[in-house]
Amino acid sequence: MTNGYRGPGAVKVTDPRNAVSGDRKKLKVLLRLGVYLYKYKWIVLLAIAMTVASNLFALIGPRLSGKAIDAIQFGKGAVDFEQVFYYCSLMALFYLLSSVLSYLLQVIMINLSRSIVRQMREDIFAKLMKMKVGYFDRVQVGDIISRISYDIDTINATLSTDFVQICTSVITVVGALAMMIAISPPLCLIFAVTVPASILFTAYNAKRVRPLFRARSAKLGELNGYAEEMLSGQRTIRAYGREKEMIARFDRRNTDAVDAYFKADYYGSMVGPTVNSINNLSLTLVSVFGALLYLGGSISLGNISSFVLYSRRFSGPINETANIISELQSAASAAERVFRLLDEEEELADVANAYGFENVRGEIEAEGVQFGYDPDRMIIKDLHLKTKPGQVVAIVGPTGAGKTTIINLLMRYYDVDKGEIRLDGVPIREAKRGTLRRSYTMVLQDTWLFSGTIRDNIAYGAVGEVTQERVEAAAKAAGIHSFIERLPEGYDTIITDDGVNISKGQRQLMTIARAMMSDAPMLILDEATSNVDSRTEMRIQKAMLKLMEGRTSFVIAHRLSTVRDADVILVLKDGVVIESGSHDELMAMEGFYHSLFFSQFKG
Repeated sequence: MTNGYRGPGAVKVTDPRNAVSGDRKKLKVLLRLGVYLYKYKWIVLLAIAMTVASNLFALIGPRLSGKAIDAIQFGKGAVDFEQVFYYCSLMALFYLLSSVLSYLLQVIMINLSRSIVRQMREDIFAKLMKMKVGYFDRVQVGDIISRISYDIDTINATLSTDFVQICTSVITVVGALAMMIAISPPLCLIFAVTVPASILFTAYNAKRVRPLFRARSAKLGELNGYAEEMLSGQRTIRAYGREKEMIARFDRRNTDAVDAYFKADYYGSMVGPTVNSINNLSLTLVSVFGALLYLGGSISLGNISSFVLYSRRFSGPINETANIISELQSAASAAERVFRLLDEEEELADVANAYGFENVRGEIEAEGVQFGYDPDRMIIKDLHLKTKPGQVVAIVGPTGAGKTTIINLLMRYYDVDKGEIRLDGVPIREAKRGTLRRSYTMVLQDTWLFSGTIRDNIAYGAVGEVTQERVEAAAKAAGIHSFIERLPEGYDTIITDDGVNISKGQRQLMTIARAMMSDAPMLILDEATSNVDSRTEMRIQKAMLKLMEGRTSFVIAHRLSTVRDADVILVLKDGVVIESGSHDELMAMEGFYHSLFFSQFKG
């Protein structure tokens, strides 16, 4: 993500290697957009053919206009009305055909851009489902959403309008130039000066504003990420009375985004008026020198009229192209951000002939495991672990000891740096991730519910036929059935916006009921009772005992009262298991666990 913008002076390219690198990057972005267009190559070819036909019809008009004018014999007072009406009728016909083709072309391009944008969004979402979990730990959700929405909408606008405009401009410029050469080659020499001036200025300005549009997209992503973060934390902000400070921080980011928009649009908008001035100069010169040639008898009045019309046709597209340069720069920056996301590293593919877990017993072994999210800072330093099938293993320790990290390693959200983890004797690195993860069911501290019915949320991930009786049985076991029955729509009640219409404790109970619907042989409970009161916790613990029967279960808990009945308690400190055993054995040691326990229950 681009964060280092330092004002207009920073955009000047002083190193030729940087310019070449930027041009290569831009070319790569265009080629990748071309890949999406190639999927609809026949529609693109049809659009190009219609663009050519529409513009050729429009280019015939000025020539016919000149012939109609020449049918008037100035000075003699004679007018060949038959010729005038003939040429005017042809003009009307060709302009009508051009307009119809232009309309049909716009319809085709809108549908084409819709298909491409739809495909791009599908590709991004599919990519997000394959990416490493670590990506979501370091990138703000708001920035990802900005790429899916704003950046792709920017690309859509370019594909639906600017693409057609550029094609039209190219055809019009070439056609108008050919017509002007046919009418009067000497007058065309005027454009040998004005056109290069327009092109050089446009190219210079494009290179100048490209970093500005890249910075604009980045600043918008940062703003969206901050806004999403603050909106999700409204209760905490208000509880601590930090509204003014959060508003001030938002203002700073908003100002940065607005300034980035202003600089990009300000320097981008300079192109259109400047090129327009150059084109107006060329039109003035055509009028002056055309009049001199007419007085010398080298050109007719009708041809002068046609040449002037063609000169406007010739200059107009150059001016329009200059005006959309800023939009193209914005689209290129947006496409670059989208493709950067698509190029992010995915989870490593399963090894060849990877093992697929079936009928898992639930025996976990870890030997000499070391892991750190940052290579310079190890979180897990030397983990040794062995569980028997059906055991309940509790992992306790102070905050930051690495408890949740162990779960991430067991699920292969991350791969260990050193050592090995085995399930039923099979190294999990050599197994299919899908079968490994389906061997677990999870209840996390952070509840996740999607917009839908309560029934659908509880049944999420269940294997086999999902009946109402089965859903109700899971809800009863979790102690939430009576609450659901009291709702107006019962199990058909719609949960909205991540479950904000029910309490946090009820959401937790619902995720526990969801876990009870799974037939996975292993269970992970990460602070599963942290959001419920003590009485509810006691009911859930009874349900949990039933849920854990026959399953290898890993329980992470800060409340040591919830893990007293665990078969094995691992005491983790600074990434190392310093004590292990049952509750009674650990209490008899009078070590770290003993001190933790009495720090919670003193008095």
